[in-house]
Amino acid sequence: MEFQDHFSGHAVDYAAARPTYPRELFQWLADQCRHHDLVWDVGCGNGQASLALTHWFTRVHASDPSAEQIAAAPADPRITWRVEAAEHCTLRSGTVDLVTAAQSFHWFNQERFCHEAARVLRPGGLCAVWCYGISRVSREVDEVYHALYHDTLGPYWPHERRHIEDGYRHLVFPFEALGEIPRLEMREEWTLAQYLAYLRTWSASQAYLKATGKDPVSLHEAAFAEAWGDPALAREVDWPLSIRAGRTPND
Repeated sequence: MEFQDHFSGHAVDYAAARPTYPRELFQWLADQCRHHDLVWDVGCGNGQASLALTHWFTRVHASDPSAEQIAAAPADPRITWRVEAAEHCTLRSGTVDLVTAAQSFHWFNQERFCHEAARVLRPGGLCAVWCYGISRVSREVDEVYHALYHDTLGPYWPHERRHIEDGYRHLVFPFEALGEIPRLEMREEWTLAQYLAYLRTWSASQAYLKATGKDPVSLHEAAFAEAWGDPALAREVDWPLSIRAGRTPND
């Protein structure tokens, strides 16, 4: 399978500008697991989820096909970093308590990845994938955001972006679904500069820049500044999380 690389070219910026996942997400995942020895964090990117998982699990096997992304990840003795595809990893069968894919499931061959996840999981092990899409700040800021997202960048979004927008509801996920999944949000307190840095990490922003030589965020920067107010003012930015989680059979 060809690796669709949308982030290696700006891996350091990506690592610095991405929002963080809520602690409640990882606590909930740990509560669903019978054992807490080994996690496979797939498509780990800069390792944000990998690092968080170390607070609840003894070992984390964090993999991504991008060597640049792995190079930008933090060093941690509890994490084994590997440049590997989601559809094939070096873990032994039946050894993993939890498989996670944070904001990456839509890039995989879902059927092949799920087969690999089922192979490495223990009986009754948990697979969880999640994503975040449209952010919210205020009515004024969000209007400019949508102009950038849809009008300017619409043709530049990868085809897989539609899976983010529908919360992974239509993707293959052949695990026994959990009865209740919590409704969680990501939340950051960002200045205008931090917010714009995040928008520049989008795959569509990078594709527009490559195609036109222009930074698409800069085209809307004045409108964002007017909607934001004092640029040094930290505003709350929210992203609803979409989560799918399920188990392998017990035997």
